[in-house]
Amino acid sequence: MTVRSASTVLVGRRRELTVLGDALARARSGDPTTVLVGGEAGVGKTRLLEEFGTHVHTAGARLLVGQCLELGEAGLPFAPFAAALRDVLRHDGPAVFAGYEAEFARLLPELARMPAAAAAPAGPALADTPRGYLFDLVADLFRRIAEERPLVLVIEDLHWADRSTRDLIGFLVRAARATRLLVVCTYRTDELHRGHPLRPFLAELDRVRGVDRIELGRLDRDGTAAVLADLLGIEQYARTVDDVHERTQGNPFFIEELAAAGGPVGCAAIPETLRDLLLARVDRLPEPAQRVLRIAAAGGTRFAHQLLAGVAGLPEAELEDALRAAVAGQLVVADPDGDYEFRHALVREAVHDDLLPGEHARLHARYAAAIEAQPHLVAAGRAPAEIAHHWYAAHDHPRALTAARLAAEAAADRYAYAEQSRLLERVLELWEQVPDAADRLDMDHLRVLEETLTAAVTAGDLSRALTLTRAALAEVDPDAEPLRAARLLDHRGRLFALLGKSDGAAELREAYRLAAGAPDGAERFAVLADIASHLMKVDPREAASVAAEAAAGASEVGTDLVLLPTRIALLHRLDGTPERGLAELRRVEARARAAGDSWALVSALVFLSDVLYELGRYDESEQAAAAGVTEARRVGISRSIGAYLLSNRAEALIALGRWDEADSTCAEAARIDPPGVSGLHWLQLRAGLHLARAHPAADEVVGRALAFLSRPYLWPNHRLPLHELRVEAALAADDKLEAVRAARAALADPHLADLPREGWPVLSAVARTAALTGDATLAADVSTTAAALPARHPAEQAYAADVAAVLAGLASTGPAGALADWRAAVAAWRTAGQPYPLGRALLGLAEAAAAAGERDEVAAAVRETVEVAARLGATPLGEQAATLARRVGLRGTGRPGPDLLTSREREVLRLVAEGHSNSRIAERLFISPKTASVHVSRIIAKLDVTNRVEAAALAHRLGLLDVPPPAPAQRRAR
Repeated sequence: MTVRSASTVLVGRRRELTVLGDALARARSGDPTTVLVGGEAGVGKTRLLEEFGTHVHTAGARLLVGQCLELGEAGLPFAPFAAALRDVLRHDGPAVFAGYEAEFARLLPELARMPAAAAAPAGPALADTPRGYLFDLVADLFRRIAEERPLVLVIEDLHWADRSTRDLIGFLVRAARATRLLVVCTYRTDELHRGHPLRPFLAELDRVRGVDRIELGRLDRDGTAAVLADLLGIEQYARTVDDVHERTQGNPFFIEELAAAGGPVGCAAIPETLRDLLLARVDRLPEPAQRVLRIAAAGGTRFAHQLLAGVAGLPEAELEDALRAAVAGQLVVADPDGDYEFRHALVREAVHDDLLPGEHARLHARYAAAIEAQPHLVAAGRAPAEIAHHWYAAHDHPRALTAARLAAEAAADRYAYAEQSRLLERVLELWEQVPDAADRLDMDHLRVLEETLTAAVTAGDLSRALTLTRAALAEVDPDAEPLRAARLLDHRGRLFALLGKSDGAAELREAYRLAAGAPDGAERFAVLADIASHLMKVDPREAASVAAEAAAGASEVGTDLVLLPTRIALLHRLDGTPERGLAELRRVEARARAAGDSWALVSALVFLSDVLYELGRYDESEQAAAAGVTEARRVGISRSIGAYLLSNRAEALIALGRWDEADSTCAEAARIDPPGVSGLHWLQLRAGLHLARAHPAADEVVGRALAFLSRPYLWPNHRLPLHELRVEAALAADDKLEAVRAARAALADPHLADLPREGWPVLSAVARTAALTGDATLAADVSTTAAALPARHPAEQAYAADVAAVLAGLASTGPAGALADWRAAVAAWRTAGQPYPLGRALLGLAEAAAAAGERDEVAAAVRETVEVAARLGATPLGEQAATLARRVGLRGTGRPGPDLLTSREREVLRLVAEGHSNSRIAERLFISPKTASVHVSRIIAKLDVTNRVEAAALAHRLGLLDVPPPAPAQRRAR
């Protein structure tokens, strides 16, 4: 993978660019303006000004750039102005200085070698030159330059400016009047210690009219993701983005350095160059302050004063002096609550990594003991995890083992399942290093494996969970503990399916065999219920049998809760009556709420939103999914079962035409990064959205979604929408060969005829492919499949009407027949209530009406299509409607107008459609071959097609040939 060293995208700076653009507009109008841009090192000030520089050139303004040098107060005076004037000299020549070369030579020494300056009488030394006179000359020069076009003067790194430079800037800001000048200065906020001379200077400028100040903040998490994607050439996994964002805290320079370090970005070691840069400021602190900073680094990025005092063991005055120096050095920031925080997490990491091994262990042991003694010294609820971390870092394995187990329990109580999983992994890691681990924890190793497995599944780490099932099954004795083994096999089978490795049927059936032979009881029936729900997509009949066995046993022992998974998964599926299942799901939802079973409640809302969508009740579906998202987030299961709720909500929003909200919901799912095939639904939905909107990232998102087709196994309800997406992507790219290949692969799917909800959209896409390519065999296959596929609900019925209308057009039923079918399709989509398919049907109706000569109906359909496309942002659909309007001679996008083609062009088009060459057309119409060629070229351009064949096909489809040909005598008369 090629890693770019610096990001080429500007992320999260729209507001700042707007401020700079407004400032340039004011300067252009003759109102001198100054903008001060502050921000910490590496936050992107220079990158912002590079982007603004492009805007300056585009706007026709002139840009001069100067940079202050890190030489201190005694350094080279006026350095940034010398750089700017050097650019002026190079661009305009010495004449621009209007005879004052000798004076300007005080700022730009090479001017002294110019003939005009050499002939001038020797002037006083720079120190003796009246500064006001020199400043006036500079201001007048800039005024003259700005008369030609607006001038932008950029001065970077103002924190290094000498006093003379600051004074000249102050003069320009205050003295400039009616000058089209914009001054932009950048400075580092983390360099401005309390005594820095720039502080009072900035305070003075803030009081001057026309001065704006911008504080450039760090990037948010999405900004970090965008920069990483640009640097690495591919969108990164959500966890990688989270790790990088946590370490860099959104500083673009740090992000770039970690990305360039090589290896996994989220856990890459700090590059040596960056480490040296981070530690350079630490090295400038007094030794006592450095020592305290090392102690603080072992405590984490944020630390309480009392905790640090207890660990450091220093006199209060000495500790406060050290912290004051760290705060003044911009390495640590203090908050009103008395806590401290490293300004940069990477600084803390660099300092911590610089500890000696013995020092590292001693400091962490002190922190562990201090927090055990006074848990209130860390944030509420964090004490168990902090203690576990510090004992582990101190290499005290027995204490680290027990602390990690306690911390895992505390994490589960807070619904922090990812943290629980990580802590239990640490327990497993330490188990072999603590001989009496089982006695210390009062549990066996298999129990730890089971708990870690459950936590990994709940946290959404499915690959790790699958590995844990293998380890646990190697330890369990199926003969002695059949239910324990059955539950592990149930987990393993489901994980195989979720990861797309197999359908998991073998594991699920073996789990049932073991559970079937186990003694009756609530645990056995709960295992059977789980097996039934997971078997549903593999074999519904077998699942129903297992569910019935679980239900009968549960009624005997008098428990109802164990059946919740079975009811949720099966009730609305087995008899094909979602309406009855809907009522039962409502009851299950209420039962789960009453029992406080969040997992069952979220599961119920997943299926409830799904059934409501299938019934065409999109508003209710969206509301149910939104409620489930909130509950899943509350109890920390957003990456597991809660992931389906985000995609279900996005699906309902798409159907409602609320596409911006749907895209935002898909973006939220991307941030959560659902594992395995649970991350496919939102990706497929977003790919479809991007295609419909011609989004620049459409190809990348579509490619990621279609990559799932290469997995060994996908559930049919996941695979069929991917077939549809593949066809739609080929049609959008106008790749007819790929569209036909994708269409045939879709029709070959054995489950197409079993799933009407997913099957009808596939057939609609395949039918459009057959119409576009004129593939009669493909059309016949669509017709055969459609005849066997039931259309039960509004959307399915509307898709069926779509397919019928397309096939009618291919079957040459005549313009009137096709028009009637398209009218029926439009009516069906109005009933179904989905605006985008309605827009597509309206476009089909417009074409059919054009072929039938119903121009008023064409105009109305085109006008409504354009309105739908504009509301959704479906640019290609709007363009197709506009193209059709031009082809049939509509004015604008709606009113009938004069025919697009002249009568002579219609004659030529008729002969083209009959297959005649240009020479033959010339003979038939008594014109020259050259004239015939010109007519054909004009027809192709007017109809917006690429060749004669497409022009002929379009003419037939739109009825452009349905005019009587002129008599032969009339032809000769012409």
